[in-house]
Amino acid sequence: MDNQKFLHKKLLPLTLLALFISQVSIAQKVVHYDLYVRDTVVNYAGKEKRAIAVNGQIPMPTLEFTEGDTAEIVVHNQLKESTSLHWHGLFLPNKEDGVPFLTQMPIEPGTTYTYRFPIIQTGTHWYHSHSGLQEQIGMYGSFIMHKRADDKTFRKGIDDLPEIPIMLSEWTNLNPNNVHRMLHNASDWFAIRKGATQSYAEAIQSGKFKTKLTNEWKRMLAMDVSDVYYERVLMNGNHHTDLKSIDGKPLKAGDKVRLRISNGGASSYFWLRYAGGKMSVVASDGNDVQPVDVDRLIIAVSETYDVVVTIPEDGKAFEFMATTEDRTQSTSYFIGSGTKQYVGEMPRLKYFEGMKMMNDMMKMNGDLDDMGMNMSLNQMDMNVVMYPEITGEEKGKKAKDNGQPMEHHGENHKMNTDEDPNRYNANALSNIVTLNYAMLKSPHNTTLPKDAPVKELKFTLTGNMNRYVWSMDNKVLAESDKIPVKKGEILRITIHNNSMMRHPIHLHGFDFRVLNEHGENAPMKNIIDIMPMETDTIEFLANTEGDWFFHCHILYHMMAGMNRVFAVDDYKNPELPNKEKAYKMLQRESNMPHLMAQSDFAINGIDGEAMLMNARYSLGTEWRLGYNDMHGYEVETHLGRYIGKMQWLMPFIGFDWRYRKMGMDEHEQNLFGQVNKKDNRAAVSLGVMYTLPMLVNVQAEVYHDGIFRVSLMREDIPISRRLRAGFMVNTDLEYMADLRYILTRHIGIRTHYDSDMGFGVGLSLIY
Repeated sequence: MDNQKFLHKKLLPLTLLALFISQVSIAQKVVHYDLYVRDTVVNYAGKEKRAIAVNGQIPMPTLEFTEGDTAEIVVHNQLKESTSLHWHGLFLPNKEDGVPFLTQMPIEPGTTYTYRFPIIQTGTHWYHSHSGLQEQIGMYGSFIMHKRADDKTFRKGIDDLPEIPIMLSEWTNLNPNNVHRMLHNASDWFAIRKGATQSYAEAIQSGKFKTKLTNEWKRMLAMDVSDVYYERVLMNGNHHTDLKSIDGKPLKAGDKVRLRISNGGASSYFWLRYAGGKMSVVASDGNDVQPVDVDRLIIAVSETYDVVVTIPEDGKAFEFMATTEDRTQSTSYFIGSGTKQYVGEMPRLKYFEGMKMMNDMMKMNGDLDDMGMNMSLNQMDMNVVMYPEITGEEKGKKAKDNGQPMEHHGENHKMNTDEDPNRYNANALSNIVTLNYAMLKSPHNTTLPKDAPVKELKFTLTGNMNRYVWSMDNKVLAESDKIPVKKGEILRITIHNNSMMRHPIHLHGFDFRVLNEHGENAPMKNIIDIMPMETDTIEFLANTEGDWFFHCHILYHMMAGMNRVFAVDDYKNPELPNKEKAYKMLQRESNMPHLMAQSDFAINGIDGEAMLMNARYSLGTEWRLGYNDMHGYEVETHLGRYIGKMQWLMPFIGFDWRYRKMGMDEHEQNLFGQVNKKDNRAAVSLGVMYTLPMLVNVQAEVYHDGIFRVSLMREDIPISRRLRAGFMVNTDLEYMADLRYILTRHIGIRTHYDSDMGFGVGLSLIY
């Protein structure tokens, strides 16, 4: 008996321990996924092109978990290049965050890598490659974390609705590396494809010649709301989808459906609208918000929204449409069965109205002037002047067609809004309810610990559209160190956008409070869209150590340098044995050199240029080659560094090498009375180039032999949609004028007159 009592005392703790372990293992269910990353070929827009598929599909598989699970995801890299996966919006150990050279080394070809982390949150999120530009060609997918049935935050009538994940994306037939290079080279091919060139001929036709002149006087390129033209946009990999049932249950009138929407696009914002009435927004970036009914919302790059829609009638299928911000492409789900009910296309943007707005806001030094308006939380949309459906033209046109008087918010009202403080407030100008961040309210108290120390930071978003350099405080990542943060600090960050592009700023590893009028119930997000001239403040508790990325989520902006890293404590990452070396690799990745080249093959010779550039430096060479000894050849090479936020100033060193046999005295005088050996010359120079109003470049340089030369030049003057002009004149009494008609992205027809080479016409090849 004593032995039995003894054994019982010994075995009881072991039994309880085993029971505890079994309960823990049940609560922490391991959910395993194998992801096979392979090259594939797709045809989304009329051409077979390379893409990346995971488990044979695009988008990548939807990964689903329940809070309390443990995620175990094995990546099998079967590409010929390295890859990675970032879990967008997730709270996890830093080494699992999936940023190559920051939280791990790249997953090399032919290897596998296992991510393993606990699921400690809920909501609609997504995942994507953080390697190069792979996200653009297929590496994006939904990541859904469900609430437990006993969750105190479970909302009946919302969290128990039938649901469908929707992944928005866009497709280009171009290689993404070429897209990136074209953006850096200020190519206007995308504007041509979109019908958004805003040339002088179009300005005159629209009665906006003065607006165009003012725009170029202030050294600005044409107005646009997005960078890239895409041939196709997709929902869950399809252009159109019929959603007649969910889990085998047919959809009928009165049914509500929860759409878990993620914007997996590389650079496209999307307008979301529903033909069946208002949409109820119930969550953003995976966090619950008090339901708010809207007619439409714009979803930023990488943002997520959960919306509830209702099927109002039997026998009809109602269109849920996503339209790119530039209104060139759309994609749709038709929800329900029967006759399709369309939401209608969005009207074309009024680009010259946007150009006028931009002129009013831009100072001559390149800074923005908010004219005393305190803009925040997407309440003031600067582009509202471009929206016919808000300013009244679209309504007025419809009313006129129906024989009815125009509504109050018509063209006359729009024309008198110059002094109206709400002139950029879409909700004040129209009865169309558009979502903004001021309308988001958390159903829970989101305040941070009052006794935690507060570290305040301020960032100004800066950029240069001419050279496509995007930065924070006029520094790209390659020019900035990690920002040290103590674990347990509250970071309160104020962000001001001093560029004419909107930027979706994403924080890895944390959600932040978006400080709005709701105080204790400020919404929680991990993406905040900062409009031009906006100032917004966010805050979060830095309670997880590690190096966390903070960046613009427009892929091409991020790769152009608009990034920072918060280093929370000195985290010893087992995946990165040499963090300093790895960080230098990360910095280099967002400041890679890009190449442009152009050469003309004309009846009088060949001339062209090539440039290799990064955020600050430019190495350029120009050449001219005549077809006989009378003309000879000439090569000029310059290595320069751009100075200032707008990069209008570039000091450089140069080398001029020429040989020409002109049949005249080789010693000629320039405008300064200096003797210039024009026929045979090899000279080193120091100089400076500066961009004047009207986008004219003035270049002054002095050569080692004392010769001084000043040049004025401009390329790509937009005469019409496809016709460009240019000129050059210098103090050596040389001059040139040209016209180029753009046929394709790579080919044009050019005619020019050169003071040395004479008249020529031929093909122009562009890379």
